[in-house]
Amino acid sequence: MKIMGKKQQTIKSPVNISGTGLHTGNEVILSFLPAPENHGYKFRRIDLNPDILVPANVDHVIDTSRGTSIEYQGVRIDTVEHVLATLAGLGIDNVLVELNQSETPILDGSAGLYVEKLLEAGLVEQNADRVYFELKSNVSYANEEKKVELIAIPSNEFRISVMIDFDARVLPPQSAILNKISQFKDEIAPCRTFVFLHELEYLLQNNLIKGGDVNNAIVFVNRAVTQRELDHLTGLFKKPRIEVRNEGILNNLELKFSNEPARHKLLDLIGDLALIGMPIKAQIIATRPGHHSNVQFAKLIKNLIKQEGSKEEISMIDFVQPTHFVIKQ
Repeated sequence: MKIMGKKQQTIKSPVNISGTGLHTGNEVILSFLPAPENHGYKFRRIDLNPDILVPANVDHVIDTSRGTSIEYQGVRIDTVEHVLATLAGLGIDNVLVELNQSETPILDGSAGLYVEKLLEAGLVEQNADRVYFELKSNVSYANEEKKVELIAIPSNEFRISVMIDFDARVLPPQSAILNKISQFKDEIAPCRTFVFLHELEYLLQNNLIKGGDVNNAIVFVNRAVTQRELDHLTGLFKKPRIEVRNEGILNNLELKFSNEPARHKLLDLIGDLALIGMPIKAQIIATRPGHHSNVQFAKLIKNLIKQEGSKEEISMIDFVQPTHFVIKQ
């Protein structure tokens, strides 16, 4: 553990964002509220028991199938990764996130609007020092079957590089790099989620992505599609016309960056790593990452923090909840 010169931050004033949950299809109002020092990131369901605060803690992850979901004392929060990526990417340490449904709004499939709203609210420096976990040796996770590998290397700065490869002609291998967290706002936050058409069909057939439409995801088409299928999608998503471009993307969206999919995977990774509970000093190199591997990787680092905490006799203010540390004097 290491205390750096920077102070913790929260937001100056509350801010509300409304939208639709990607998988539930429920209309939701999400509010970011200022929080005191050493509070960390917590969620509250105001439609359930408002006394229960759900910590953004990797130990509380219960599902990573189509996003990252957490649950604490019977209160569940779904699809937290974009919200958490935004907070971590802007260097915000302490925030209470309130929802009136279980799932955060998908918005346009990126973290862009979250960033915009939080910057409008403004950030305020607090008195407490920010505490980082400084990696002392390499940490790695691998799944050979899925060709997934993540490694963290000791570094003075938080850096991430991501490589994706889906063995698909319409989405060739590509990579994205974040050298400084200050680049998150402009280089990573606007990048939207993506899906292959066959995945979209499966999700729809299984009553998932009830809140999805072609405005909040880049849709890659990796097989021949008939006009009848396109007409079906046109009606399903209430669009005047849907067609496949030459590059194999539905005509719903223009790419913001040539490597926007890889950048979005980097965004997701930042959000999942925020569940560690404190910023880390490390260079992350990720090959074909996904929510499951991200969470398993975050758990490895979280366990190192626990081990070092006991070695250095760090007292924790309820480690399960705030996931912040106070150094004994």
